[in-house]
Order: sequence, then C-alpha cells, then structure tokens
Amino acid sequence: LGIMASAGAFMFGAGAIPAGILEAKLGGRVLLLIYQVGSIIGGLGLILAKTPVQMTIGLGILGLASSIYHPAGLTILSRRLKNLSKGMAIHGVAGSLGLALGPLFAGVAAEFGSWRVSYLIWVILQGILVFVTFFMIKRRNKPIENETKKEIKDKRSIVLYYVMSTALGFSFGGFTTYMPSLFGSQTTGIFALLPETLNAGFFTTLVFTSGILGQTIGGYVGDRYSRSFLLFWIVILNMPFLLLMGFTSGWSLLISSILLGIVHFLNQPVANALLAELTPSSHRGIGYGISFFLSFGIGGIAPAVCGWITNQYSIEMVFPFMAISLIPAVIAGWFLMKRKNQTP
Repeated sequence: LGIMASAGAFMFGAGAIPAGILEAKLGGRVLLLIYQVGSIIGGLGLILAKTPVQMTIGLGILGLASSIYHPAGLTILSRRLKNLSKGMAIHGVAGSLGLALGPLFAGVAAEFGSWRVSYLIWVILQGILVFVTFFMIKRRNKPIENETKKEIKDKRSIVLYYVMSTALGFSFGGFTTYMPSLFGSQTTGIFALLPETLNAGFFTTLVFTSGILGQTIGGYVGDRYSRSFLLFWIVILNMPFLLLMGFTSGWSLLISSILLGIVHFLNQPVANALLAELTPSSHRGIGYGISFFLSFGIGGIAPAVCGWITNQYSIEMVFPFMAISLIPAVIAGWFLMKRKNQTP
C-alpha cells in the first residue's frame, strides 16, 4: 500500500517542474483546465480499476494531473495579491478544508458503500470546476515578458529553502499516509461504538481541520515578521508533536495530533510567500514547480519508506522517524535565517 501511495505522491511532484515552465508560456488558465481534465481521467481509472496494478496506474495519472495545480495556482495568486501571506493563508484554509473533508468522505464511503464512491465524488467536483475555470477565469492575451531578463540574485537562499521544502514534504507524506491507520488502531477507546474505518476518517479530518487555524495564524504573522525566522521555528515545533504521536494513544494521541496539525500548517502561507519573496515574477512558476517537485516528488517516497518501517517495527515508529527526518530542514533553516538577516 505504501508503494501504491508513493506512485501517486511521486507523480504529484514530478509534473510540477514542467508545469512551472509551461506556466510562463500557456498561462495559469490553460494549465488549470489540463489539470482538471487529467484528474477526471485518473479518477475514472481508479473507479474502474480491478487490480492493484490498475489502481497504481490510476493513482499515478491522478497525481501527475494534480501536480499542475500548485505551480499554476500559486503563481496566479503571487502576481495578484498585495498582502501575500494573508492571501496564501486564505488559499491554504480552503485547501485544509478539502484535506479535512477528504478522509471523512472516504471513511463514510468505505464503511457504508465502496471506496470507489470517494473517487466518484472527486470526478464530479472536477467536472464542475472545468466549467467554472473555462467561463470565469479570463484568458491571458500574452506571456509574461516584463521580467524575463531578471535573474535570481540569492541562489544559495533558494537552495536552503528547497532543502527545507524537501524535508517538510517527506515528513508530511509519511505522517499523513499512516495517520488514519494509527487512529484506527489507537483511538478505539474514545468512540468505542464507531467502526475502525470511521474512527480513522473522523480523527484524520479533525487534524486537517485544525490546520485551518494554523493557516490563519501563519497568514497573520507571515506579513508581520521575518518569514525565514518563522519557518525555522515552525519546523522545530513539528518535531515534539510527531514524537508524541508515536508514543501515545487515545486522547493523548488525539490532542498531540491536533497540535501537530496546527503547527505543521503554519508553514504553508509563510513558505509560499517566502519563495515569492526569493524569486522574480518571471521565475515564479518554475520556482513553485521545483519546490513542489521536491516536496511531493522526492518527499513522495515517504509512504514506501514508512511502509518498510511499519513492516519491520510498527506503525507507531513511523512518527518518531518523521520527526528525525526534519533535522536537515532545521539545519538549512538556521543558515537561511542567518542569510536573510544579513541581506540589506
């Protein structure tokens, strides 16, 4: 299952760099339409899948199509927003709401119908979005040309940022993939009447819902304080809560995971605004593309690695390992913070 999840997660990152390059030529509107139609194809493939191989292919198509969204969507936002962190936070809150509802829908569908229903919901939503995008987002008449000759001045800072992005993506891919299974086995005493699948979906939804608070706080502080300073401390704060998740159960597990949700999602508006700060507009699409490739592509191997950890040790050990995997981000964050403080 970890390998299957990694297929979708890796492709979710792999298409981000080509999407970032194409954004400057095709525009965000065209890329969003490609993402939505491709997602429908991948979702239909999963609904019709009859073997694990077919499911893996469907997840790969779904991930590849979905990888287009962030380079296109975030670039559109970064060029049109004045209060960048606040705008990214509003965008992130909507994303967190989707992350929160996804496991709940999947848990209900799996318990009372079929797991295929959750992908059917996805296909229907994407079909609606195709019409919304086509009729409500304006066409771009010409490519971005006003900054094509500008170069990235502080390349070392961007490399340090990408190290942090990779580590955060790896940790996120690991703990989110195995969090429902952990909740299913370790929270049965809280709502004893609920079956394991509903417990898994319900508590995962709570964690992602708590991320909305994190997004909101991140948007507020990100426009007021040094973003490199904030990102450094956000990474550090993730680590104790990941450790607690591996060594607690019941209410203690639920509380520590909700706090992790708040702390982890602080990073999204701060990090996305920081990358916009480090890159000129003409490089923004490819900048986000590289970031999401590293975060979700390279980080996408986490489910497979964590599957090996689960088989060799236990599912609980996944979470302390995810805390340890953030050490490179702490080191890179320290140097990035120092560099930004020295920049006039």
